Amino acid sequence: MLLTPEDITAIWLSLKVALTATAIALPFGFATAWLIVFKPFRGKVVLEVLINLPLTLPPVVIGYFLLLLLGKNGWLGKLLAASGLSVIFTWKAAVIASAAVGFPLLVRSIRLGMESIDLQLIEASRSLGASWYDSLITIVLPLSLRGILAGSSLMFARSLGEFGATIIVAGNIPGITQTIPLAIYEYASSPSSGTMALSLCLVSVVISVAVLFLHEILGRQLDRSRGL
Repeated sequence: MLLTPEDITAIWLSLKVALTATAIALPFGFATAWLIVFKPFRGKVVLEVLINLPLTLPPVVIGYFLLLLLGKNGWLGKLLAASGLSVIFTWKAAVIASAAVGFPLLVRSIRLGMESIDLQLIEASRSLGASWYDSLITIVLPLSLRGILAGSSLMFARSLGEFGATIIVAGNIPGITQTIPLAIYEYASSPSSGTMALSLCLVSVVISVAVLFLHEILGRQLDRSRGL
């Protein structure tokens, strides 16, 4: 395997972006899944459509929408600029793009975990005087751990491989915003850099396999702790 210092930077940046995107999206994903599963309200279908929309849109479309939103002429971009914050063409933009693309996978996995919870457990806790917050912490959260674990793994893996939205809002700047997929794209554009591209592809495979193994190990330990 041939890895340059720029490749090592791209690997670490990819891990940093994926971990940050997953950590930021996780509480919002949990809250959204809880809202959909346990709270009846009008417009739930619209919310579900909006959440799942990134699964059907091309990533470059999502990236362009984010560019319009976060750019210097976008309403959020103007607020950030007034606060002295710069997002576009930084690694923070890559985090936002990865979070936007992977969020539906996170919510869907957590939602499946919540839907498997016996509602009688929650009703029993409420009848004993537990508040909705107590039921959330003592029943919903522990019984949703499998879904949270699966959703986090999928979110991390999706963020690690994000390309289309990232290149629109973060660009492909070596050492700053260039992640593994962007580096592979750059190498693949040059006929003489096939070996370099293959090296990064192998690194990506190794990381993905490690994430899957970690997911299975943690999932089995969680099942054993529950006596399943």
